[in-house]
Amino acid sequence: MGEQVQTNTTDSTPQLAARWKAPDTLLLTLTGDWRTDGALPGIETVREELTKPDTKGKKVEFDTAGMTGWGSRFVMLVAKSHELCQKTGVTFVADSLPEGVRRLMKLSETVPEKKDARRETTKPPFLQDLGEGAIRAWSGAVEMLKFLGEQVIALGNLFRGRAQFRWSDAWLEMQKCGPQALGIVALINFLVGLIIAFVGAIELEHFGATIYVADMVAVGTTREMGCLMTGIILCGRTGAAFAAQLGTMKVNEEINAFKTFGISPMEFLVLPRMIALVLMMPLLCVFADLIGMLGGLVVSTLMLHIEPMQYIQRSMHAVPLKSFLLGVGKGAVFGFIVAFTGCLRGMQCGNNAAAVGDATTKAVVSGITAIIASDGIFAVICNALHI
Repeated sequence: MGEQVQTNTTDSTPQLAARWKAPDTLLLTLTGDWRTDGALPGIETVREELTKPDTKGKKVEFDTAGMTGWGSRFVMLVAKSHELCQKTGVTFVADSLPEGVRRLMKLSETVPEKKDARRETTKPPFLQDLGEGAIRAWSGAVEMLKFLGEQVIALGNLFRGRAQFRWSDAWLEMQKCGPQALGIVALINFLVGLIIAFVGAIELEHFGATIYVADMVAVGTTREMGCLMTGIILCGRTGAAFAAQLGTMKVNEEINAFKTFGISPMEFLVLPRMIALVLMMPLLCVFADLIGMLGGLVVSTLMLHIEPMQYIQRSMHAVPLKSFLLGVGKGAVFGFIVAFTGCLRGMQCGNNAAAVGDATTKAVVSGITAIIASDGIFAVICNALHI
């Protein structure tokens, strides 16, 4: 049969050569120092020889006279060769291996693997999965209501002047979620105003009613898009930050430290964030409405050749006070939802870094879902009340 030989480049370089010493014996010659951290010869040479036809019933021997040292990676090579011999029906001869390697091989064969040691994953039945999901949903609803109740109690203590609350913390959070968020709020709402005006201009131009683009942008921005987009932006920006901050504090045992000193985390940590976001969101919504209408003004002026003063007059005429107040009120509700979900997920965080990431993700997903769902509820109520 054919031979495959690898020559040594240096005395210390680990080398592996496979050749057939006899028609029924494959000799694996190993030379060099196998304790190196660099690349070592792999099992490919042995596999190539043992997978040739008519190798069943033959044997594999080792020549380690040229080896100057060995380590765990050499043991892995021997173990893989042994496993390959078992699969191909080749006899594995370990007499010429170092004494330590033979002992390890003998130990591995003496102590068999436990049948229940390897972890196996089984898919639970459908009804079990459904029941566990229902239990998790019920537990989540109970925790949410409990958190809401504790927040109401903390707010009551604040009104009575008994809360462990610092207005300096609230002002700092107002600055973070208010003035520092103006840039991203302005950018997104300006683009939304551009999009609404552009889509409306294309359709209304067929009827010669392009002046009503101002009405459409003003009504859509003040009633829906201004508060909705601002809520979603704040959910991804501020709600996620709340969850990450509180989650990290819980991982570092700071929440438990507050409890140990008799300080309520609800009053000292959650309440300032809740108040800051509820107070700042209406102001951000007003700012978003103005920026959105400014985007519509740009499209109307450049594409439809509408005079800026005419556009402003149409916008002021189209938006009644109740629509403006509706958008501002929805903004306050959305601010509460963002702060509530962010703080809730942060306080529910586990005790490791991965749990902080999961809490942040859950805060964003649940916050956006709750905002859109509540906006739908507002739409139904406004339609019923003819607002």
